[in-house]
Formats: sequence, structure tokens, C-alpha cells
Amino acid sequence: MSGRVMSEQTFLVLTALAEEPLHGYAIVQAVEQLSEGRTVLRVGTLYGVLDRLVADGFAERDREEVHQGRLRRYYKLTDSGVRALQAEVARLSANVRAASAVLRGRGVQAWANNA
Repeated sequence: MSGRVMSEQTFLVLTALAEEPLHGYAIVQAVEQLSEGRTVLRVGTLYGVLDRLVADGFAERDREEVHQGRLRRYYKLTDSGVRALQAEVARLSANVRAASAVLRGRGVQAWANNA
């Protein structure tokens, strides 16, 4: 993934896997919860993201289990995945700080209150 900007979907999948190994459906649920419903992954998209993360060495298969007659494949974050997530958090944080400073300079509140 080096040299590429991380997509929001990839960022959220890495974030979901940062806590513990998860199977596909649990990743979909975690991404939806983390994004407060803004991102809903389709199965094809999820496995495309997971295939790229595995190929890049950011995630790996953890184990397989049969649950109600269906195979569940669990994925976990690698140390490289943790570093990639950490780097992306730093990049996004720097962008937020820069945009917030510009907005403050215009007298605009950076964070909209949705309450």
C-alpha cells in the first residue's frame, strides 16, 4: 500500500481488526458501527479490501471455524498493519488540524454540532 492513499474502507477495516481477529460478517458490522452507519461494506468490497491487506502484509488469516454449517475465516492485523493504521491516523490528524486552522481563521467552527 506504500505510495497509495488509504481508502476510508481500508482504514475502517484496519481499525476494526485492531482490537481482535474478526470474521467477514463481524468486520462488516464493526465498520458500520465505527462509521456510525456512513459506511456499509458489501461482501465483494470487503473481500477485495481483505485480499489487498493480506497481499500488502497488513492483515493475515488467523483461523477458520465452522459456525451453523458455514465456514468463517478470521483475519487479524499484523505488526505492519498496526504501523500502517498508525501512519494513516497521523496523516488524517494532520489534515484535520490544517483544515481546522483555516476554518478558525475564517471565523467558522471546525466541528459541527449535530445534537
